Amino acid sequence: MIYMFNIYSVVNYIKRGRCKFFKALRHFSSSDTDHLFNIISKMPKNTTHTVALKKHRQKLKEKGQKYAPGTVTLQVLGSGASGAPRSLYVFTDQSRYLFNCGEGTQRLAHEHKMKLSKLEHIFLTHPSWENIGGLPGVSLTIQDVGVPQITIHGPQGTDEIFVATRKFVVLRHLVIKMASCDKNTIFEDNVMKVQYVPLYTPAAKRWLATPASERSPPRTPELGLGSEDSTDDDVDYYSYWQTGSRPSSPDRDGSPGRSKKRRHLSPESRSGKDDRPPPGSISMAYVCRLNDRPGTLNLQACVSHGVPPGPLLGKLKAGEDVTLADGTVVLSKDVTSPDEPGPVFIVVECPTEEFLDSLEEEEMFKRHQASATDPNITAYLVVHFTPPHIMANPRYQGWMSKFSPSTHHLVLNSSNHCMGSVAVHRIQHKLHLLDQQIFPLLGDQGIPLVARNCSSEAMEVNGLDNIQKFFSIIKGNTFTNISLRPQRFFDSSSKLVLEPEVYRQETLAVEGFPEALRSLKEQLTSIEDDQRDFPQVVFLGTGSCIPNKTRNTSGILIHLSDTISMIVDCGEATYGQLVRLYGQTRSDEVIRNVRAIYVSHLHADHHIGLVGLLKARLRLGGLAPLYLLAPRQIRTWLHTYHRHFEPILPSLQLIPNGELLYNDCTLEDATMSQLLESVGLTQVQTCYVKHCPNAFGIALTHADGWKITYSGDTMPSDNLIKLGKDSDLLIHEATMEDDLEGEAKLKMHSTTSQAVQVGRQMAARFTLLTHFSQRYAKVPIFSDSFTANVGIAFDNMQVRLSDLPKLPLMYSALKLMFAEHYEEMELKAIKRQLQQERELTRVST
Repeated sequence: MIYMFNIYSVVNYIKRGRCKFFKALRHFSSSDTDHLFNIISKMPKNTTHTVALKKHRQKLKEKGQKYAPGTVTLQVLGSGASGAPRSLYVFTDQSRYLFNCGEGTQRLAHEHKMKLSKLEHIFLTHPSWENIGGLPGVSLTIQDVGVPQITIHGPQGTDEIFVATRKFVVLRHLVIKMASCDKNTIFEDNVMKVQYVPLYTPAAKRWLATPASERSPPRTPELGLGSEDSTDDDVDYYSYWQTGSRPSSPDRDGSPGRSKKRRHLSPESRSGKDDRPPPGSISMAYVCRLNDRPGTLNLQACVSHGVPPGPLLGKLKAGEDVTLADGTVVLSKDVTSPDEPGPVFIVVECPTEEFLDSLEEEEMFKRHQASATDPNITAYLVVHFTPPHIMANPRYQGWMSKFSPSTHHLVLNSSNHCMGSVAVHRIQHKLHLLDQQIFPLLGDQGIPLVARNCSSEAMEVNGLDNIQKFFSIIKGNTFTNISLRPQRFFDSSSKLVLEPEVYRQETLAVEGFPEALRSLKEQLTSIEDDQRDFPQVVFLGTGSCIPNKTRNTSGILIHLSDTISMIVDCGEATYGQLVRLYGQTRSDEVIRNVRAIYVSHLHADHHIGLVGLLKARLRLGGLAPLYLLAPRQIRTWLHTYHRHFEPILPSLQLIPNGELLYNDCTLEDATMSQLLESVGLTQVQTCYVKHCPNAFGIALTHADGWKITYSGDTMPSDNLIKLGKDSDLLIHEATMEDDLEGEAKLKMHSTTSQAVQVGRQMAARFTLLTHFSQRYAKVPIFSDSFTANVGIAFDNMQVRLSDLPKLPLMYSALKLMFAEHYEEMELKAIKRQLQQERELTRVST
């Protein structure tokens, strides 16, 4: 009790502004402060911690390379359910491997504490977004923890993803190496040997049979965004992260030739031959065999043979025969147990029917099927990333049936339902206590309730009725474990379950929370509901930079009517957030209603989820054209992906944000009319904001009179204030707490109080804060500037304009609900301020 009193005393002491550090700052003139900031801003980024981590990793690696690991486990990270990644995590005593890396992989790895710091190899079966969408995010994460190099294994050209994303996925300290995955090549390390088994479509076979000098560049379908003025993006959007110097946003978007011609993305003109197979025409399977485990030394047998203690024992254990001092030869096999043969597992994806011929003809698989002459190399496990409609094909099932009845089959595809995250359900059940409409329970039903008996669920795979009677076929859910060493078995003891009543009770048990909840409910009854259902703003991601288990990166869905929606920014796995919130059926309906997607700027945490959304629309088919409002430079990324990986751009029309400026609109009247009619608005306007080059804010105005403004990422911006004048709702980033104003300025973000002040200056009726640093995993520190017209956003929160007054009433309950987290943040703030005070004292003396 004394401890709590002291903490709150110090917090209140700082809140009252008595900290010497902040008082001392008042004695500096504006020019002195600017000069000091200018010096600090140009300091190079400190990367010594990365170097130290790399050295430490290298020492551990060298130490472990000599021995075959005693523990090898395969663990399902992503089940492949719609909206979830599909990925298989292999971990040993010394190293980690990943098979496929879909969108959302890093978030699940973070939640389930699957360390990526030892990851060195990623194996990809097919270059589709379902397998590679998580690569940019995972690469950034492992770079931050000091991984020096990552090797990508997969079909030719897979590494093009890193070339395509190099402008917004900056890997300055991570080396990307592409393995040469020829059929006759074997990857080998101290853990296993991996045989590459490429599968080909007929088009790929024809390409391979054609002499290199006669090959033509692969043809891709016509793009929906084509234009003769496609230009490369030569902007470095993260230059200021390396040097600390601040980029300036241009008065115009800086692109040459601001033509009024409609820009439909079209195939890039390329000089010379493009010596690569047709996109998506090669799939890579992997036959993996663990290295044999050396037998153990029998000390009793060594004594019986007269072997003295010392180095001879080590030689015998290593498999060497030794000669004793009396000339006696002791054979290693006489004093050691037999080597343990390594089990075989196969990873395969047959993406379409076009690959079936190659699959059936491949001799490498036959060596490990029921006809194998050596029982030690019969496959123990086959992991199927193959889509459900292909697995239901009689030819594919015929291929499966050739494996031994003792072979297990693990299915990772969209027939599964487990999305893998318990944390999002946990926090949603807690927030649901505050308001059931603003914080609805999630539509994702893929994780069973604790009361549900799901012992047989893993065995039932749709479309495989004919063969699952005779073979072990398992649906892969997150945390399905397959032990390969020291013993072989399937382990479902860590199966994910939801415990709603536990979440409720642990919240209600917090001292003072039940009283705060009752008070909140009483206050909420006094707020009038104007009965208007639209607009409804749904937050799909409210965190910055990288996702954590409770806040995904930026994404907002705005329901403009019951049949028209718009998405504003789309960080990684935005589509997965839709599925998690609404469930599969309802999310399909939402996707059908999306008429436009807006991208504020080209940092990855604001647009890397775009491809997933576009693929979801293409899967549904027959939809109206989609407008993409984005910096024009996004065309480089979309062109590259469309050309080298898979078609994503049909019926997509790009309108550059720079043509929608509120003070200099250059968009053709006809196109503007078409856009406004499509989204059901009277005005769509943008402005430049203070962040990276080509960063924008946007304002949406409706015929009913309401206006919503969104800041994107920015420092306080006069342009935004003018654009959003008299908005009903300002959605503004608030990345940092107030005492991190210097850091916010360096990274060109806003603090909470700065965001609130912008709202006041534009006379916004309500300001809703989002894009919180991931240090505020649950709630940010509430600023004294928070008033009755300021709220904070959470993932999976949905609000109408009439709901906004309810949000400030929740502050007290939220502080208590997340009391432990809130107190921890306040303690960290105290430590920072005291450290700053000590530094100031040291400098002044």
